[in-house]
Amino acid sequence: MTVRTRIAPSPTGDPHVGTAYIALFNLCFARQHGGQFILRIEDTDRLRSTAESEQMILDSLRWLGLEWDEGPDVGGPHGPYRQSERGDIYAEYARQLLDAGHAFKCYRTSEELDALREERKAAGLHLALKPDDLALPEEEVARREREGWPHVVRMKVPAVGTCVVEDMLRGTIEVDWAQVDAQILLKSDGMPTYHLANVVDDHLMGITHVLRGEEWINSAPKHQLLYEYFGWPMPALCHMPLLRNPDKSKLSKRKNPTSINYYRRMGFLPQAVANYLGRMGWSMPDEREKFTLDEMMAHFDIQRVSLGGPVFDLQKLTWLNGLYIREDLDDDALLEALKEWAFNESYVREILPQVRPRVETLSEVMPLAGHFFSGLPAIDEQSFGQVKLEREPLLKLLQFLVWRFEGVPTWNKEALLGEVKALSAHFELKMKDFLAPVFIAITGSPSSTSVMDAMAILGSDMTRARLRHAIEVLGGVSKKQTKRFEKAYREL
Repeated sequence: MTVRTRIAPSPTGDPHVGTAYIALFNLCFARQHGGQFILRIEDTDRLRSTAESEQMILDSLRWLGLEWDEGPDVGGPHGPYRQSERGDIYAEYARQLLDAGHAFKCYRTSEELDALREERKAAGLHLALKPDDLALPEEEVARREREGWPHVVRMKVPAVGTCVVEDMLRGTIEVDWAQVDAQILLKSDGMPTYHLANVVDDHLMGITHVLRGEEWINSAPKHQLLYEYFGWPMPALCHMPLLRNPDKSKLSKRKNPTSINYYRRMGFLPQAVANYLGRMGWSMPDEREKFTLDEMMAHFDIQRVSLGGPVFDLQKLTWLNGLYIREDLDDDALLEALKEWAFNESYVREILPQVRPRVETLSEVMPLAGHFFSGLPAIDEQSFGQVKLEREPLLKLLQFLVWRFEGVPTWNKEALLGEVKALSAHFELKMKDFLAPVFIAITGSPSSTSVMDAMAILGSDMTRARLRHAIEVLGGVSKKQTKRFEKAYREL
Protein backbone atom coordinates (compact mmCIF):
# COMPACT_ATOMS: atom_id res chain seq x y z
CA MET A 1 0.00 0.00 0.00
CA THR A 2 1.26 3.45 -0.94
CA VAL A 3 0.68 5.94 1.86
CA ARG A 4 -1.24 8.99 0.60
CA THR A 5 -2.05 12.00 2.75
CA ARG A 6 -3.67 15.32 1.90
CA ILE A 7 -4.31 18.86 3.00
CA ALA A 8 -7.60 20.44 1.96
CA PRO A 9 -7.73 24.16 2.80
CA SER A 10 -10.62 26.51 2.04
CA PRO A 11 -9.65 29.61 0.03
CA THR A 12 -11.71 32.02 2.10
CA GLY A 13 -9.12 34.38 3.56
CA ASP A 14 -5.48 34.74 4.48
CA PRO A 15 -3.50 31.47 4.63
CA HIS A 16 -3.57 30.31 8.26
CA VAL A 17 -0.57 29.00 10.19
CA GLY A 18 -2.82 26.15 11.33
CA THR A 19 -3.18 25.07 7.71
CA ALA A 20 0.60 25.10 7.31
CA TYR A 21 1.00 23.14 10.56
CA ILE A 22 -1.35 20.37 9.41
CA ALA A 23 0.17 20.39 5.92
CA LEU A 24 3.67 20.00 7.38
CA PHE A 25 2.73 16.95 9.42
CA ASN A 26 0.87 15.34 6.50
CA LEU A 27 3.89 15.90 4.27
CA CYS A 28 6.32 14.47 6.81
CA PHE A 29 4.14 11.41 7.48
CA ALA A 30 3.86 10.69 3.75
CA ARG A 31 7.58 11.11 3.15
CA GLN A 32 8.45 8.97 6.18
CA HIS A 33 6.60 6.09 4.50
CA GLY A 34 7.79 6.86 0.96
CA GLY A 35 4.31 8.03 0.10
CA GLN A 36 2.58 10.92 -1.60
CA PHE A 37 1.15 14.23 -0.38
CA ILE A 38 -1.86 15.79 -2.14
CA LEU A 39 -3.22 19.34 -2.07
CA ARG A 40 -6.97 19.71 -2.60
CA ILE A 41 -8.91 22.98 -2.56
CA GLU A 42 -12.23 22.93 -0.72
CA ASP A 43 -13.93 25.87 -2.43
CA THR A 44 -17.59 24.92 -2.15
CA ASP A 45 -18.36 28.13 -0.26
CA ARG A 46 -19.25 30.16 -3.33
CA LEU A 47 -19.68 33.43 -1.47
CA ARG A 48 -16.35 33.46 0.38
CA SER A 49 -13.98 31.45 -1.81
CA THR A 50 -11.70 33.53 -4.03
CA ALA A 51 -8.98 32.83 -6.57
CA GLU A 52 -6.76 35.33 -4.74
CA SER A 53 -7.03 33.35 -1.51
CA GLU A 54 -6.27 30.09 -3.30
CA GLN A 55 -3.13 31.60 -4.81
CA MET A 56 -2.03 32.89 -1.41
CA ILE A 57 -2.39 29.36 0.00
CA LEU A 58 -0.24 27.90 -2.76
CA ASP A 59 2.36 30.66 -2.45
CA SER A 60 2.60 30.50 1.34
CA LEU A 61 2.95 26.71 1.52
CA ARG A 62 5.62 26.78 -1.16
CA TRP A 63 7.37 29.63 0.66
CA LEU A 64 7.66 27.28 3.63
CA GLY A 65 9.17 24.59 1.42
CA LEU A 66 6.10 22.33 1.47
CA GLU A 67 5.68 20.68 -1.92
CA TRP A 68 2.79 18.45 -3.02
CA ASP A 69 2.75 15.59 -5.54
CA GLU A 70 -0.75 16.31 -6.87
CA GLY A 71 -2.87 19.43 -6.80
CA PRO A 72 -4.78 22.05 -8.78
CA ASP A 73 -1.62 23.67 -10.13
CA VAL A 74 0.50 20.57 -10.79
CA GLY A 75 -2.27 18.18 -11.88
CA GLY A 76 -2.35 14.46 -11.21
CA PRO A 77 -4.36 11.32 -12.01
CA HIS A 78 -7.19 12.05 -9.55
CA GLY A 79 -8.28 15.53 -10.63
CA PRO A 80 -9.90 17.88 -10.67
CA TYR A 81 -8.43 19.03 -7.36
CA ARG A 82 -10.89 21.87 -6.74
CA GLN A 83 -14.17 20.74 -5.21
CA SER A 84 -16.08 23.41 -7.14
CA GLU A 85 -15.18 21.45 -10.29
CA ARG A 86 -16.44 18.12 -8.91
CA GLY A 87 -20.14 18.93 -8.42
CA ASP A 88 -21.45 16.15 -10.67
CA ILE A 89 -19.42 13.59 -8.74
CA TYR A 90 -20.97 14.59 -5.39
CA ALA A 91 -24.48 14.68 -6.84
CA GLU A 92 -24.09 11.12 -8.11
CA TYR A 93 -22.96 9.80 -4.73
CA ALA A 94 -25.72 11.72 -2.96
CA ARG A 95 -28.22 9.98 -5.27
CA GLN A 96 -26.69 6.63 -4.33
CA LEU A 97 -27.29 7.38 -0.65
CA LEU A 98 -30.87 8.48 -1.35
CA ASP A 99 -31.61 5.37 -3.42
CA ALA A 100 -30.15 3.13 -0.70
CA GLY A 101 -32.23 4.81 2.01
CA HIS A 102 -29.18 6.19 3.81
CA ALA A 103 -30.15 9.81 3.16
CA PHE A 104 -33.33 11.83 2.72
CA LYS A 105 -34.49 15.08 1.18
CA CYS A 106 -35.32 17.67 3.82
CA TYR A 107 -37.73 20.44 2.82
CA ARG A 108 -37.72 22.18 6.18
CA THR A 109 -37.36 25.95 5.90
CA SER A 110 -34.84 27.88 8.00
CA GLU A 111 -37.75 29.40 9.97
CA GLU A 112 -39.12 25.94 10.73
CA LEU A 113 -35.71 24.72 11.81
CA ASP A 114 -35.28 27.72 14.13
CA ALA A 115 -38.73 27.12 15.65
CA LEU A 116 -37.96 23.42 16.08
CA ARG A 117 -34.71 24.18 17.88
CA GLU A 118 -36.42 26.69 20.15
CA GLU A 119 -39.14 24.18 21.02
CA ARG A 120 -36.57 21.56 21.90
CA LYS A 121 -34.55 24.05 23.91
CA ALA A 122 -37.64 25.08 25.87
CA ALA A 123 -38.37 21.42 26.56
CA GLY A 124 -34.85 20.91 27.87
CA LEU A 125 -33.79 18.76 24.92
CA HIS A 126 -30.25 19.47 23.81
CA LEU A 127 -29.68 16.43 21.65
CA ALA A 128 -28.97 16.61 17.94
CA LEU A 129 -31.72 16.79 15.34
CA LYS A 130 -32.56 13.34 13.95
CA PRO A 131 -34.49 12.29 10.83
CA ASP A 132 -37.64 11.70 12.90
CA ASP A 133 -37.41 15.22 14.35
CA LEU A 134 -37.20 16.70 10.86
CA ALA A 135 -39.88 14.53 9.26
CA LEU A 136 -42.89 16.20 7.63
CA PRO A 137 -46.17 14.45 6.75
CA GLU A 138 -45.87 12.55 3.46
CA GLU A 139 -48.50 14.68 1.76
CA GLU A 140 -46.65 17.86 2.80
CA VAL A 141 -43.37 16.50 1.43
CA ALA A 142 -45.12 15.62 -1.82
CA ARG A 143 -46.65 19.10 -2.06
CA ARG A 144 -43.35 20.88 -1.47
CA GLU A 145 -41.58 18.61 -3.94
CA ARG A 146 -44.33 19.19 -6.54
CA GLU A 147 -44.09 22.95 -6.07
CA GLY A 148 -40.31 22.93 -6.39
CA TRP A 149 -39.44 24.02 -2.87
CA PRO A 150 -35.71 24.20 -2.15
CA HIS A 151 -34.38 21.26 -0.19
CA VAL A 152 -31.19 19.79 1.19
CA VAL A 153 -30.03 16.20 1.35
CA ARG A 154 -29.33 14.95 4.86
CA MET A 155 -27.75 11.71 6.02
CA LYS A 156 -29.55 9.30 8.29
CA VAL A 157 -27.86 8.69 11.63
CA PRO A 158 -28.68 6.35 14.52
CA ALA A 159 -30.72 7.81 17.37
CA VAL A 160 -29.18 5.68 20.11
CA GLY A 161 -25.99 3.82 20.84
CA THR A 162 -22.32 4.64 20.68
CA CYS A 163 -20.00 5.12 17.72
CA VAL A 164 -16.48 3.78 18.23
CA VAL A 165 -13.73 5.52 16.25
CA GLU A 166 -10.08 4.48 16.24
CA ASP A 167 -7.46 7.22 16.26
CA MET A 168 -3.74 6.80 15.63
CA LEU A 169 -2.82 9.01 18.60
CA ARG A 170 -5.81 8.77 20.91
CA GLY A 171 -6.72 5.13 20.59
CA THR A 172 -10.42 4.33 20.89
CA ILE A 173 -12.79 7.31 20.89
CA GLU A 174 -16.45 6.83 21.78
CA VAL A 175 -19.11 9.30 20.69
CA ASP A 176 -22.77 9.05 21.70
CA TRP A 177 -24.95 8.90 18.58
CA ALA A 178 -27.49 11.08 20.37
CA GLN A 179 -25.06 13.98 19.94
CA VAL A 180 -24.71 13.49 16.16
CA ASP A 181 -27.16 15.35 13.95
CA ALA A 182 -28.66 14.38 10.62
CA GLN A 183 -25.91 16.16 8.75
CA ILE A 184 -26.60 18.07 5.56
CA LEU A 185 -24.69 16.45 2.69
CA LEU A 186 -25.90 18.54 -0.25
CA LYS A 187 -26.95 22.15 0.20
CA SER A 188 -29.97 23.65 -1.52
CA ASP A 189 -27.70 25.10 -4.22
CA GLY A 190 -26.49 21.61 -5.08
CA MET A 191 -23.05 22.12 -3.56
CA PRO A 192 -21.79 19.52 -1.09
CA THR A 193 -20.93 20.19 2.52
CA TYR A 194 -17.46 19.37 3.81
CA HIS A 195 -18.66 16.02 5.11
CA LEU A 196 -19.81 14.46 1.84
CA ALA A 197 -17.09 16.03 -0.30
CA ASN A 198 -14.39 15.04 2.18
CA VAL A 199 -15.38 11.38 2.23
CA VAL A 200 -15.97 11.06 -1.51
CA ASP A 201 -12.74 12.84 -2.45
CA ASP A 202 -10.59 10.98 0.06
CA HIS A 203 -11.87 7.67 -1.31
CA LEU A 204 -11.56 8.56 -4.99
CA MET A 205 -8.11 10.07 -4.46
CA GLY A 206 -6.87 7.00 -2.60
CA ILE A 207 -6.13 8.78 0.68
CA THR A 208 -4.91 6.22 3.20
CA HIS A 209 -4.28 8.42 6.27
CA VAL A 210 -6.13 11.57 7.35
CA LEU A 211 -4.15 13.81 9.69
CA ARG A 212 -6.36 16.74 10.70
CA GLY A 213 -7.10 19.02 13.63
CA GLU A 214 -8.82 17.69 16.73
CA GLU A 215 -11.80 19.96 16.08
CA TRP A 216 -12.94 17.29 13.61
CA ILE A 217 -13.24 14.54 16.23
CA ASN A 218 -16.98 15.10 16.64
CA SER A 219 -17.42 14.76 12.87
CA ALA A 220 -15.60 11.43 12.73
CA PRO A 221 -18.76 9.36 13.42
CA LYS A 222 -20.52 10.96 10.42
CA HIS A 223 -17.57 10.24 8.18
CA GLN A 224 -17.19 6.68 9.45
CA LEU A 225 -20.91 6.09 8.86
CA LEU A 226 -20.65 7.41 5.30
CA TYR A 227 -17.80 5.02 4.58
CA GLU A 228 -19.98 2.19 5.87
CA TYR A 229 -22.92 3.33 3.73
CA PHE A 230 -20.76 3.38 0.60
CA GLY A 231 -19.01 0.11 1.49
CA TRP A 232 -15.57 1.73 1.32
CA PRO A 233 -12.54 1.16 3.58
CA MET A 234 -11.95 4.15 5.81
CA PRO A 235 -8.56 5.89 5.96
CA ALA A 236 -6.73 5.78 9.26
CA LEU A 237 -7.58 8.85 11.34
CA CYS A 238 -5.17 10.99 13.32
CA HIS A 239 -6.53 14.07 15.09
CA MET A 240 -3.72 16.52 15.76
CA PRO A 241 -3.75 18.83 18.80
CA LEU A 242 -4.85 22.39 18.07
CA LEU A 243 -2.40 25.27 18.19
CA ARG A 244 -2.95 27.45 21.26
CA ASN A 245 -2.35 31.04 22.30
CA PRO A 246 -0.04 31.52 25.31
CA ASP A 247 -3.19 31.72 27.50
CA LYS A 248 -4.09 28.20 26.21
CA SER A 249 -7.09 29.45 24.22
CA LYS A 250 -7.46 28.28 20.62
CA LEU A 251 -5.13 30.17 18.29
CA SER A 252 -7.18 32.93 16.72
CA LYS A 253 -6.52 36.09 14.75
CA ARG A 254 -8.12 38.17 17.49
CA LYS A 255 -5.30 37.31 19.89
CA ASN A 256 -2.35 36.38 17.68
CA PRO A 257 -1.29 36.98 14.10
CA THR A 258 -2.43 33.80 12.35
CA SER A 259 -1.73 34.56 8.70
CA ILE A 260 1.40 33.13 7.13
CA ASN A 261 1.49 36.36 5.14
CA TYR A 262 2.05 38.27 8.39
CA TYR A 263 5.17 36.30 9.28
CA ARG A 264 6.46 36.60 5.75
CA ARG A 265 5.88 40.37 5.78
CA MET A 266 7.51 40.72 9.20
CA GLY A 267 10.73 39.26 7.84
CA PHE A 268 10.69 35.78 9.34
CA LEU A 269 12.69 33.20 7.40
CA PRO A 270 10.63 30.37 5.91
CA GLN A 271 12.98 27.72 7.28
CA ALA A 272 12.56 29.15 10.79
CA VAL A 273 8.75 29.19 10.56
CA ALA A 274 8.65 25.63 9.21
CA ASN A 275 11.07 24.53 11.97
CA TYR A 276 8.90 26.20 14.62
CA LEU A 277 5.70 24.63 13.30
CA GLY A 278 7.48 21.27 13.42
CA ARG A 279 8.06 21.86 17.13
CA MET A 280 4.31 22.24 17.70
CA GLY A 281 3.58 19.11 19.69
CA TRP A 282 6.46 17.10 18.16
CA SER A 283 10.15 16.74 18.87
CA MET A 284 13.24 15.30 17.27
CA PRO A 285 14.60 12.11 18.84
CA ASP A 286 17.55 14.08 20.25
CA GLU A 287 15.21 16.88 21.42
CA ARG A 288 17.13 19.60 19.58
CA GLU A 289 15.12 22.73 18.81
CA LYS A 290 16.68 23.71 15.50
CA PHE A 291 16.31 21.36 12.55
CA THR A 292 15.64 21.51 8.81
CA LEU A 293 12.58 20.25 6.99
CA ASP A 294 14.65 17.44 5.47
CA GLU A 295 15.83 16.42 8.95
CA MET A 296 12.26 16.45 10.25
CA MET A 297 11.09 14.24 7.37
CA ALA A 298 14.00 11.83 7.92
CA HIS A 299 13.30 11.40 11.64
CA PHE A 300 9.52 11.82 11.68
CA ASP A 301 7.45 9.52 13.85
CA ILE A 302 3.77 10.34 14.41
CA GLN A 303 3.87 8.67 17.81
CA ARG A 304 6.17 11.44 19.05
CA VAL A 305 3.29 13.91 18.78
CA SER A 306 2.16 15.12 22.20
CA LEU A 307 -1.57 15.64 22.73
CA GLY A 308 -1.04 18.61 25.01
CA GLY A 309 -2.12 21.76 23.18
CA PRO A 310 1.06 23.21 21.62
CA VAL A 311 1.50 26.91 22.40
CA PHE A 312 2.30 29.18 19.48
CA ASP A 313 4.64 31.61 21.21
CA LEU A 314 5.65 34.54 19.02
CA GLN A 315 8.63 35.33 21.25
CA LYS A 316 9.96 31.79 20.88
CA LEU A 317 9.54 31.93 17.11
CA THR A 318 11.35 35.27 17.02
CA TRP A 319 14.23 33.80 19.04
CA LEU A 320 14.48 30.83 16.68
CA ASN A 321 14.37 33.11 13.64
CA GLY A 322 17.26 35.14 15.05
CA LEU A 323 19.21 31.93 15.52
CA TYR A 324 18.76 31.11 11.83
CA ILE A 325 19.86 34.59 10.76
CA ARG A 326 23.01 34.49 12.90
CA GLU A 327 23.99 30.85 12.35
CA ASP A 328 22.80 30.01 8.84
CA LEU A 329 23.12 33.21 6.82
CA ASP A 330 26.45 34.68 5.80
CA ASP A 331 26.51 38.20 4.34
CA ASP A 332 25.62 37.04 0.83
CA ALA A 333 22.74 34.88 2.05
CA LEU A 334 21.46 37.67 4.29
CA LEU A 335 21.53 40.07 1.34
CA GLU A 336 19.52 37.61 -0.73
CA ALA A 337 17.02 37.15 2.13
CA LEU A 338 16.56 40.93 2.36
CA LYS A 339 15.98 41.17 -1.37
CA GLU A 340 13.39 38.40 -1.30
CA TRP A 341 11.70 39.88 1.77
CA ALA A 342 11.13 43.52 0.79
CA PHE A 343 13.99 44.99 -1.18
CA ASN A 344 12.85 43.48 -4.45
CA GLU A 345 11.71 45.23 -7.59
CA SER A 346 8.04 44.25 -7.52
CA TYR A 347 7.48 45.49 -3.96
CA VAL A 348 9.53 48.66 -4.33
CA ARG A 349 7.64 49.52 -7.52
CA GLU A 350 4.41 49.54 -5.50
CA ILE A 351 5.93 52.07 -3.10
CA LEU A 352 7.64 54.47 -5.54
CA PRO A 353 4.43 56.25 -6.63
CA GLN A 354 3.76 57.03 -2.95
CA VAL A 355 7.12 58.68 -2.26
CA ARG A 356 8.19 60.27 -5.55
CA PRO A 357 5.77 63.25 -5.34
CA ARG A 358 6.79 63.92 -1.75
CA VAL A 359 10.61 64.03 -1.86
CA GLU A 360 13.25 66.39 -3.17
CA THR A 361 16.34 64.31 -2.40
CA LEU A 362 16.89 60.55 -2.38
CA SER A 363 17.90 60.72 1.27
CA GLU A 364 14.30 61.62 2.12
CA VAL A 365 12.93 58.37 0.71
CA MET A 366 13.68 55.99 3.58
CA PRO A 367 12.37 58.26 6.38
CA LEU A 368 9.18 58.73 4.39
CA ALA A 369 8.78 55.11 3.28
CA GLY A 370 10.21 53.39 6.35
CA HIS A 371 6.83 52.00 7.43
CA PHE A 372 6.76 49.84 4.29
CA PHE A 373 9.95 48.09 5.42
CA SER A 374 9.28 47.70 9.15
CA GLY A 375 7.25 45.49 11.42
CA LEU A 376 5.11 47.02 14.15
CA PRO A 377 5.61 50.81 14.48
CA ALA A 378 7.47 52.16 17.52
CA ILE A 379 4.49 54.01 18.98
CA ASP A 380 3.19 54.61 22.49
CA GLU A 381 0.22 56.28 24.11
CA GLN A 382 1.78 59.73 23.63
CA SER A 383 1.88 59.15 19.87
CA PHE A 384 -1.88 59.72 19.85
CA GLY A 385 -1.70 62.93 21.89
CA GLN A 386 -2.96 65.15 19.07
CA VAL A 387 -5.90 62.91 18.17
CA LYS A 388 -9.19 64.65 19.00
CA LEU A 389 -10.85 61.64 20.59
CA GLU A 390 -11.18 60.39 24.15
CA ARG A 391 -9.65 57.01 24.96
CA GLU A 392 -12.80 54.85 24.73
CA PRO A 393 -14.07 56.29 21.41
CA LEU A 394 -10.53 55.99 20.06
CA LEU A 395 -10.27 52.34 21.07
CA LYS A 396 -13.75 51.73 19.69
CA LEU A 397 -12.81 53.29 16.35
CA LEU A 398 -9.69 51.15 15.99
CA GLN A 399 -11.44 47.97 17.13
CA PHE A 400 -14.36 48.50 14.77
CA LEU A 401 -11.90 49.02 11.92
CA VAL A 402 -10.14 45.74 12.72
CA TRP A 403 -13.47 43.91 12.69
CA ARG A 404 -14.57 45.54 9.44
CA PHE A 405 -11.29 44.69 7.78
CA GLU A 406 -11.59 41.05 8.85
CA GLY A 407 -14.59 40.75 6.54
CA VAL A 408 -13.03 42.33 3.44
CA PRO A 409 -12.97 39.56 0.79
CA THR A 410 -10.72 41.30 -1.75
CA TRP A 411 -8.04 43.52 -0.27
CA ASN A 412 -7.65 46.67 -2.36
CA LYS A 413 -7.84 50.43 -1.87
CA GLU A 414 -11.41 50.76 -3.14
CA ALA A 415 -12.73 48.09 -0.76
CA LEU A 416 -10.87 49.61 2.20
CA LEU A 417 -12.11 53.09 1.35
CA GLY A 418 -15.68 51.82 1.41
CA GLU A 419 -15.20 50.42 4.91
CA VAL A 420 -13.52 53.60 6.15
CA LYS A 421 -16.28 55.82 4.74
CA ALA A 422 -18.96 53.67 6.36
CA LEU A 423 -17.26 53.81 9.77
CA SER A 424 -16.46 57.54 9.59
CA ALA A 425 -20.15 58.17 8.94
CA HIS A 426 -21.08 55.92 11.85
CA PHE A 427 -18.74 57.81 14.19
CA GLU A 428 -19.92 61.12 12.71
CA LEU A 429 -16.34 62.14 11.93
CA LYS A 430 -14.85 63.81 8.90
CA MET A 431 -12.55 61.48 6.98
CA LYS A 432 -9.50 63.50 8.04
CA ASP A 433 -10.38 63.18 11.74
CA PHE A 434 -11.30 59.51 11.40
CA LEU A 435 -8.02 58.69 9.66
CA ALA A 436 -5.82 60.65 12.08
CA PRO A 437 -5.34 57.78 14.57
CA VAL A 438 -5.23 55.26 11.71
CA PHE A 439 -2.30 57.18 10.22
CA ILE A 440 -0.38 56.78 13.46
CA ALA A 441 -1.29 53.13 13.91
CA ILE A 442 -0.27 52.17 10.37
CA THR A 443 2.71 54.45 9.61
CA GLY A 444 3.89 55.35 13.12
CA SER A 445 3.59 59.03 12.23
CA PRO A 446 0.81 61.65 12.09
CA SER A 447 1.84 62.47 8.52
CA SER A 448 3.31 60.25 5.86
CA THR A 449 2.35 58.71 2.52
CA SER A 450 -1.34 58.02 1.90
CA VAL A 451 -2.55 55.75 4.66
CA MET A 452 -5.16 54.18 2.38
CA ASP A 453 -2.49 53.23 -0.16
CA ALA A 454 -0.21 52.08 2.65
CA MET A 455 -2.83 49.66 3.97
CA ALA A 456 -3.49 48.32 0.48
CA ILE A 457 0.24 47.72 -0.09
CA LEU A 458 0.99 46.31 3.37
CA GLY A 459 -1.83 43.79 3.08
CA SER A 460 -4.64 42.66 5.33
CA ASP A 461 -2.55 40.73 7.86
CA MET A 462 0.01 43.47 8.55
CA THR A 463 -2.64 46.20 8.55
CA ARG A 464 -4.76 44.43 11.14
CA ALA A 465 -1.67 43.57 13.20
CA ARG A 466 -0.68 47.25 13.35
CA LEU A 467 -4.20 48.31 14.31
CA ARG A 468 -4.25 45.69 17.08
CA HIS A 469 -0.80 46.89 18.19
CA ALA A 470 -2.14 50.44 18.48
CA ILE A 471 -5.02 49.18 20.61
CA GLU A 472 -2.57 47.46 22.93
CA VAL A 473 -0.29 50.50 23.37
CA LEU A 474 -3.40 52.50 24.24
CA GLY A 475 -4.10 50.13 27.12
CA GLY A 476 -6.10 47.48 25.34
CA VAL A 477 -9.80 46.70 25.43
CA SER A 478 -11.18 45.29 28.69
CA LYS A 479 -13.73 42.48 28.79
CA LYS A 480 -16.49 44.95 29.71
CA GLN A 481 -15.48 47.23 26.86
CA THR A 482 -15.38 44.28 24.47
CA LYS A 483 -18.97 43.40 25.33
CA ARG A 484 -20.07 47.00 24.81
CA PHE A 485 -18.16 47.26 21.55
CA GLU A 486 -19.50 43.97 20.23
CA LYS A 487 -23.08 44.99 20.99
CA ALA A 488 -22.60 48.35 19.26
CA TYR A 489 -20.85 46.69 16.32
CA ARG A 490 -23.73 44.25 15.78
CA GLU A 491 -26.05 47.25 15.47
CA LEU A 492 -24.06 48.71 12.58
